Amino acid sequence: MSTLGNLVWSIADQLRGVYRPHQYGGIILPFTILRRLDCLLEPTRDDVRALADRYDGGALDVQVKRKTGLTFYNTSRYDFVRLLEDPEGLRANLIDYITRFSGNIDVFERFGFAAEINRLEEKNRLYLIVARFAEVDLHPDTVPNAVMGDLYEHLIYKFAEASNEEAGEHYTPRDAIRLMVDLLFAEESEALLEPGTIRTIYDPTAGTGGMLSVAEERLLERNRHARLRLYGQEINDLSYAICKSDMIGKGQEVSNIRLGDTLADDKFYDKTFDFCMSNPPYGVDWKSSESAVKEERKKDGPNGRFGPGLPPVSDGQMLFLTHLAHKMRPAHEGGGRAGIVLNGSALFTGAAETGPSEIRRWLLENDLVDAIIALPTDMFFNTGIATYIWLLNNTKQSERRGKVQLIDASGMWTKMRKGMGSKRREIDATTRERIVKLYDAFAETEHSKILKTSEFGYWTITVERPLRLNFSTSRAAGLDNKTLAKAFGKDTDPTPFLTALASMGKQIYQSQSKFIEAVRKEFGTAELRLTPAQYRHLAIALGEHDDTAEIITDTKGNAEPDVPRRDSESVPFTYGGNNLGEAGRNETIKAYFEAEVVRHVPDAWIDTKKTKVGYEIPFTRLFYTYTPPRPLAEIDHDLEAQIAKIMGLLRKVDHL
Repeated sequence: MSTLGNLVWSIADQLRGVYRPHQYGGIILPFTILRRLDCLLEPTRDDVRALADRYDGGALDVQVKRKTGLTFYNTSRYDFVRLLEDPEGLRANLIDYITRFSGNIDVFERFGFAAEINRLEEKNRLYLIVARFAEVDLHPDTVPNAVMGDLYEHLIYKFAEASNEEAGEHYTPRDAIRLMVDLLFAEESEALLEPGTIRTIYDPTAGTGGMLSVAEERLLERNRHARLRLYGQEINDLSYAICKSDMIGKGQEVSNIRLGDTLADDKFYDKTFDFCMSNPPYGVDWKSSESAVKEERKKDGPNGRFGPGLPPVSDGQMLFLTHLAHKMRPAHEGGGRAGIVLNGSALFTGAAETGPSEIRRWLLENDLVDAIIALPTDMFFNTGIATYIWLLNNTKQSERRGKVQLIDASGMWTKMRKGMGSKRREIDATTRERIVKLYDAFAETEHSKILKTSEFGYWTITVERPLRLNFSTSRAAGLDNKTLAKAFGKDTDPTPFLTALASMGKQIYQSQSKFIEAVRKEFGTAELRLTPAQYRHLAIALGEHDDTAEIITDTKGNAEPDVPRRDSESVPFTYGGNNLGEAGRNETIKAYFEAEVVRHVPDAWIDTKKTKVGYEIPFTRLFYTYTPPRPLAEIDHDLEAQIAKIMGLLRKVDHL
């Protein structure tokens, strides 16, 4: 494939001087697609032309499908050979050729191909390019579908490299896809071997179709009589065009690959699937889809695909997570499985009852999370950060129900001979088999943890401390205008009040009631009056924190909270052996509070109205292994050895 890819890309040498390197892809990619379709249609070309003389429109679609088995066709009398026979008419004939494809072939308009043909003709390069592509045999007998998919991705990589873009924006490395596919198929390994097996698979971020292609390849490797129907949606015109072209070559239904923004407009809103896969963009905002997403959430309510919650607009990856959860075939219809690659933030970002936490809560409380696998860093073309495969399943096997398996495969990789972008590591076949075996075994090991879904839940409680203040009228001189207006009234001259306060001296009061009583008496002497609320505002304004002072209370006698000393605690659902989850809320929180808070701060209390439910998956902490520091004697020995080495080098310098 690499040789073929370099051969095709070398045709771009004909574009030097006319196009800049970052523009080569806009010519090479559509010509590659056209040549592939040209080779695919070669055996049926005469039959289709004959049918086109008798039928048109929908009738022609039906007749071509019946005669050739193909869902697409071209009615032009041209192909690459005939195009070259008429150099003078090449531009017009080539445009005629690309416009006479069946209506479901819309890939060339995505490249603005007609305009590029005109430009190539104007610069006297069109014949050279067509002639070079005519020499490349892309017939399926020569270039199988799997190799063709690799060729498209090789060209995308070259195009991205020349454009200073990220190849990962268009496709996912094959080793990562193969691992995800094998994990998805693991539970159905026997069922997929049955004769006549038919399954559906869907990718809402299809890119160039790599995930769909690998899934089909892996299934056919197991069972060549199986049939996997591929569905995908892609927002990028270039990637969509390549994906659709690749699916055409595989004999898939052309209309199952659709162009559009999955978040704003689900093109398969009425379908669910046996398998779902996705590698969505992470750390990318969803502002362009925001209004549509929020409108759909409002309309569909809690049962819609965005019902569980919305993540921050700055990162939309968890929207694809809930989207896939809703695209799995319902349990009563046989169930579905999904795999999605996300970065680490999806595990823990967001406080209790915020959008991300609520999404995790919905997934875990509905027992949809089957397993999460930590991948090695440096696995993807456009990022070296830690990534994770989430496996979802709405029909778990009995031993997996109510549980989640975490697999740490971050150290399972082999180094690539030559890196590609940020990708420097890969998962080879042996490593992939090792990871799948860990999943199949469903056992506690060094690299595998089994946890109940309730172990990821917690309550956030708000811990209050009583407000304790001492008071002194000597602080009145430092009050600002806003505080004065609140204490004495917006339209009241504060001067007489401040004069009266100044006459009281610098005495410090430990009790709010005694302080207010003293001030009221002084104001009465000066014939000044305030409401009870104003006296309280004035007291707070003249108060300073003092742990030895009396507790400040409200009008009902309840202790006022000291806001700056307000704190929060996370109480695990399973604290103290609680196995009831949310049902054991009150008892568990009480036990935690008494054991972990009250013994340190006896006067604290919980503001129960502010208690919230949260979920997080502390993956790294669960696999953390404590490594004790080296003994001091060992460190001292190494330091002495280094000092001796340095001194020896210095002595050599002195002798020079």
